[in-house]
Amino acid sequence: MEKIPSFQKNHDTLAVGLHAQTDANGITTFDLRFKKPNAGDYITPKALHTIEHLLATVLRNSREKDNIVYFGPMGCRTGFYLLTLRLTYDEVLALLKEYIPAALALEEIPGAKREECGNYLEHDLPEAKRELAAYLTVLEAL
Repeated sequence: MEKIPSFQKNHDTLAVGLHAQTDANGITTFDLRFKKPNAGDYITPKALHTIEHLLATVLRNSREKDNIVYFGPMGCRTGFYLLTLRLTYDEVLALLKEYIPAALALEEIPGAKREECGNYLEHDLPEAKRELAAYLTVLEAL
């Protein structure tokens, strides 16, 4: 069986930041790497879940909403995947710099009611905001 593209990268050399990972069938997968892999510092499950709700909501309501295919967490809890149509690295970087502050401004977690979420009790808004703010600082330096 072939290794998928994300498993072909040496995670010991993968840096925190934004990486264009794959481009297939017109869809580009971006690796939003919040944490250095295998370094012992991971996003907590509750914060990971909350970041997914926050960023998925603001990105799917952004000016590029028609080009957002998917946003979701990595199982290793070091970041997220953003799948896009027709967006370049520079456009995604600008989009994240513009919309992470919108996510940070949210006072409630979108879609976090029992009838809206399959694990509605597993959220941590303050920790999610800390992680997002730290990642925004990384993006600002790129």
